[in-house]
Order: sequence, then structure tokens, then C-alpha cells
Amino acid sequence: MMNHDSPAAALSFPALGTTATLLTTEHRALADAETILLHELAAIDDACSRFRPDSELSRINARAGTPVTVSTMFAQAPTVALRAAELTDGAVDPTVGRAVLAIGYDRTFAAVRPEDATPLPVARPATGWHEVAWDPQARRLLLPRGTTLDLGATAKALAADRAAERAARATGRGVLVNLGGDLATAGPAPNGGWPVGVCDDHSSTGPGPVVTVTSGALATSGTGVRTWRRAGRTLHHIVDPATGRSTAPHWRTVTVAAASCVDANTASTAAIVLGPAATKWLAGTGLPARLVHVDGTVTRLGDWPHTPTGGHR
Repeated sequence: MMNHDSPAAALSFPALGTTATLLTTEHRALADAETILLHELAAIDDACSRFRPDSELSRINARAGTPVTVSTMFAQAPTVALRAAELTDGAVDPTVGRAVLAIGYDRTFAAVRPEDATPLPVARPATGWHEVAWDPQARRLLLPRGTTLDLGATAKALAADRAAERAARATGRGVLVNLGGDLATAGPAPNGGWPVGVCDDHSSTGPGPVVTVTSGALATSGTGVRTWRRAGRTLHHIVDPATGRSTAPHWRTVTVAAASCVDANTASTAAIVLGPAATKWLAGTGLPARLVHVDGTVTRLGDWPHTPTGGHR
């Protein structure tokens, strides 16, 4: 997902294994907004990265089976992740970590071997989010023994929401934060809204439909970019908690609009996992959505526009 027709100020840089893009409605707000975004990115990486042995998440996973008191910064992450699991009836489940590691996504994607002859281990379903004991008031977390928590489906979206809201509040200006397709806005939008191109790859500059966002968030989940081969099979990073394997190919990408980036990404990820059942499930949420089948056909739900340009509120 890329922004087109840039407003007053914009910048992009690598972050969290993807690209971070920041836009503000006034150039003088950009520097302060960037400082806030960098702080949020560092904080979410320190807390929730599963690729860093020194992150809080790694320390928590190492103590599965033992209650731990988590930091204030980390505390929002399990609340958001478990809510996502509840809303999707387990299609988005943070206890899927061991399965993600087992298929080979055990390092940053840039370091994943594109072709690996190592046999795949026997697939096992996720432990199940119901088995996680979480007391948000006491910040007390207990993972079942042998469980690895993976916050990949919600942590980046949470960072986008937090950064956009904080930056808009601090600067008094409109802000858009895009973290590899997890896009959040806050504050007053520019005249005519934020024009956002929707595509399979957030780094693409090719033609694609453009929607106009005046508030809220968009998120795109897909199976065509973060892929690799292992034991002769093509795998991708979105794992079905019920099987412990990469989800079966059905949708190439799913883009959802919602009030928050966390909600948008929860819905788009769930749709990839649900496959053909996603249209009925998404229709029940009432969220605008655009689903691209693996054969390229497009399904639009809610008030997602049918023309090249349109608006969301």
C-alpha cells in the first residue's frame, strides 16, 4: 500500500523488517512527528520482536509455564492480541508462534532461506488463545508450557495506531503512518483526504486502485510477498492456527478499512486464514473490504468503492 500525490511533508525509511512512511499535513510538523514515530518503533521492537533474544517477548516465551509480570509498554500487546483472537474466533491467534518457527520463519524475513530442502516437521495446531492467562490490571501473564507467543498479527498495527495518535496530538496536525501496509491516520486530514494506493506489495509503485482516507485506518494482508520454499513446498508467513501450516492459497491480498489499524489488520489477517469463508465473515463485520483472489478477481464488501477513487471515513 503506497500513498500517492503526497501532501505537505513525507519521509520513508526501513523499520521492523519493512518500510515506514510518515506523512503530515504541514511540513513544520514532520520533525516532531518523526521523533515520536521513531520512539514508538523502538519501543515496540524492544517489547514485541520475536527475532531479538533480548526483547521482552523473547524473555516471556523463554519462561512459558511460569507467571511473569510484564512492563507497562508490553501490557497493551497481549490485550490487543487476545482481543483479536476473540473477535476472529481464533483465526488470528497469538499462540501460533511454534508453528511459525517450525515452517522456517524463525529469523527476520531477509534472512530466511528462499529455498530449503530441510523436511518440514509434523504440523501441530496452535496451543489456543483460551489457554493464555492474562490479568491486565496486575500485568500478569502466564503462557502454557511449550507455548510461543507471536504478536506479528497485531504489534505492528498497534505501533502505527500509537504513533499516529501521539504525533497528531503533539503537533496538532494531520498525520498518516504506514508500516508496511498497516496504515493509521490521526488528526485533521488534508483537503480531499489522504489518497492511498492499494496494491499487493506495499513497496510497489505500479498502477492500482486509489482510495481516499479521511480518518481511521487501512490494513492489507497478503500471501504473495513474504514467501519461501521448503521441502519443495511454497510457504508464506500467515499460518492457520488450526493446522499449524501456511494458510491454503485462496486470497492473494485482503485490504480492510476500520476505525483503528489493529482492527483493520485483525480483519484482513483473519480473512486470509478463513479463505472462502472470509466473505461471509467480513460481511458480518460491516467493514469495507477489498479481496483479491489468487486468480486476480476482486471482491468488494461493505462500502468499498467500485471506482478507481473513492472515500472512507
